[in-house]
Amino acid sequence: MTDPFFLGGKEFRSRLIVGTGKYRDFEETRRAIEASGAEIVTVAVRRVNITDSSKENLLDHVDPKRYTILPNTAGCYTADDAIRTARLAREAGVGNWLKLEVIGDQKTLFPDVPATLEAARVLVKDGFLVLPYVNDDPIACKKLEEIGCPAVMPLAAPIGSGLGIRNPYNIRIILEHSRVPVIVDAGVGSASDAAVAMELGCDAVLMNTAIAGAKDPILMAEAMRLAVDAGRKSYLAGRIPKKLYATASSPLSDLIG
Repeated sequence: MTDPFFLGGKEFRSRLIVGTGKYRDFEETRRAIEASGAEIVTVAVRRVNITDSSKENLLDHVDPKRYTILPNTAGCYTADDAIRTARLAREAGVGNWLKLEVIGDQKTLFPDVPATLEAARVLVKDGFLVLPYVNDDPIACKKLEEIGCPAVMPLAAPIGSGLGIRNPYNIRIILEHSRVPVIVDAGVGSASDAAVAMELGCDAVLMNTAIAGAKDPILMAEAMRLAVDAGRKSYLAGRIPKKLYATASSPLSDLIG
């Protein structure tokens, strides 16, 4: 582990975080997570059963002893609803980790930033480790950091769109001013998108649809694992500067003749 990822006081090898929605069944979910190499797995509390042990439970297939389970408040449209859902997850014994989503519009699924800030304040005080899904807005990200969120998760593009990073310049500004990990969340569609996010300097990438919606989710999960790793190494290695004109690969001063 030469380049570990630290989040919430824990150390991780993988910088890829994956979701559990949209798969054909729990078995495909399990196989995709294994192929991705992810150690943090996010679960929509209101959409996937993790609270009723009398019914088929996702946690029977995704072992909480092996993975850090990150419940999320997907489907919540108010701060109160998100707070209530978070507390329900904790009461179910999943823990204090939380991906906070407060959606402001049903068509775009963009975050409601004021409601996200409101919910984050309450939940941080309530002892949750709050990882907020937010617009690629440097001001909103800074406010969430100041509230006490241990990371910020700006979107790359609308949820499930697969458009990739639409505004790398805002992501760069967020990275420049952030003192906590920056995790790109939503909008990644391909392995190259994941690599770009990591090459910008992001600490991790969170995705669901890009894997679950692929023709071969297991193969795509592996591709995303490799892309995140390659992008991180490329960032650490330091790319050459972009130039308008060519530069010879071999020194011209050493030519004979």
